[in-house]
Amino acid sequence: MRKLGFPAGLSRRGGRHGIHMIIVFQGLHGNACGSGRERVRRGPAGAALKPELVVMAAGLGSRYGGLKQLEPVGPSGERVMDYALYDARRAGVERVVFVIRREFEQAFREQVASRYRDWMEVACAFQGLEQLPEGFVAPAERVKPWGTAHAVLAARDEVTAPFLAINADDFYGRQAFSAMVRFLAQPAAPAACAMIAFRMANTLSDHGTVARGVCAVDPDGMLTAVAEHTGLERDGDAVRELGQDGGIRRFTGLEPVSMNFWGFRPAIFDLFQEKFARFLAGHGQDPKAEFFIPTVVDALIREGRASVRVLETPDRWFGVTYRQDKEAVVARLAELVRAGEYPDSLWS
Repeated sequence: MRKLGFPAGLSRRGGRHGIHMIIVFQGLHGNACGSGRERVRRGPAGAALKPELVVMAAGLGSRYGGLKQLEPVGPSGERVMDYALYDARRAGVERVVFVIRREFEQAFREQVASRYRDWMEVACAFQGLEQLPEGFVAPAERVKPWGTAHAVLAARDEVTAPFLAINADDFYGRQAFSAMVRFLAQPAAPAACAMIAFRMANTLSDHGTVARGVCAVDPDGMLTAVAEHTGLERDGDAVRELGQDGGIRRFTGLEPVSMNFWGFRPAIFDLFQEKFARFLAGHGQDPKAEFFIPTVVDALIREGRASVRVLETPDRWFGVTYRQDKEAVVARLAELVRAGEYPDSLWS
């Protein structure tokens, strides 16, 4: 198995055998089982904890037709996720927690986690239907986990430091990771969060509708509201949303949107768990209802229980939502390599 080339100017982690692989089955009651090993303690007593990375990789990839996080798109067979970890590591992140589905564990360990030997400390947490607060049961007809906010909760027992949370199949760019690491390194209130924003028109697929968190931002750069919109597509130079009721809503395309690149601190877990119980009480028997990060964050902002700094980046987002998107992603990565943003091979 080829290993990810280490970013120039940074020291390796852990020596020749330096990967710590901790596979954990994560519940929502603070009990982890699986490996039976104690967690690795990091950093000297009293030292500031370096931000960690949580990668939400448990999606079924139902529209794409497979485990899309593992699809090669780079000039030397790199996956989109490889570029995310490369950018995170050169921004100073040294530990990653992958949130995956239990049935993908073997393929994920062999095809993904093993690629980062000698590079990052790696942990995995499983996201499953049965991970519910006491008193709740998933409906029999539900077939996939509860959404992105549930994925963040699944990582709870593996995260003790401020953390970046990202999708596994999105390309965010180097500047996004650098900006978020700088934000999380600053002293702040426990519920002080951040979000990377992109322009809506720059985040669409040419091959189908997409879901985006549409944001309202005040003059001080603070998020005041975020609403999940799930049927967005191009409409000439603008954007339209196809509602489930058949209605159409139009956007200019300049609106800032969330692509699920968030910065949180550990205090967020209690707030998310509280909101999850409320979500289940109202929507738990809907087999298609999802517990989205933007919805939870929006509620916390409106209640005055969290603040979110909106961080803008000059980098352009891209990703593989549909199989037909792959060609454009391959071409864009080749452009970035030619421009010197990335080496010809991340493995060298």
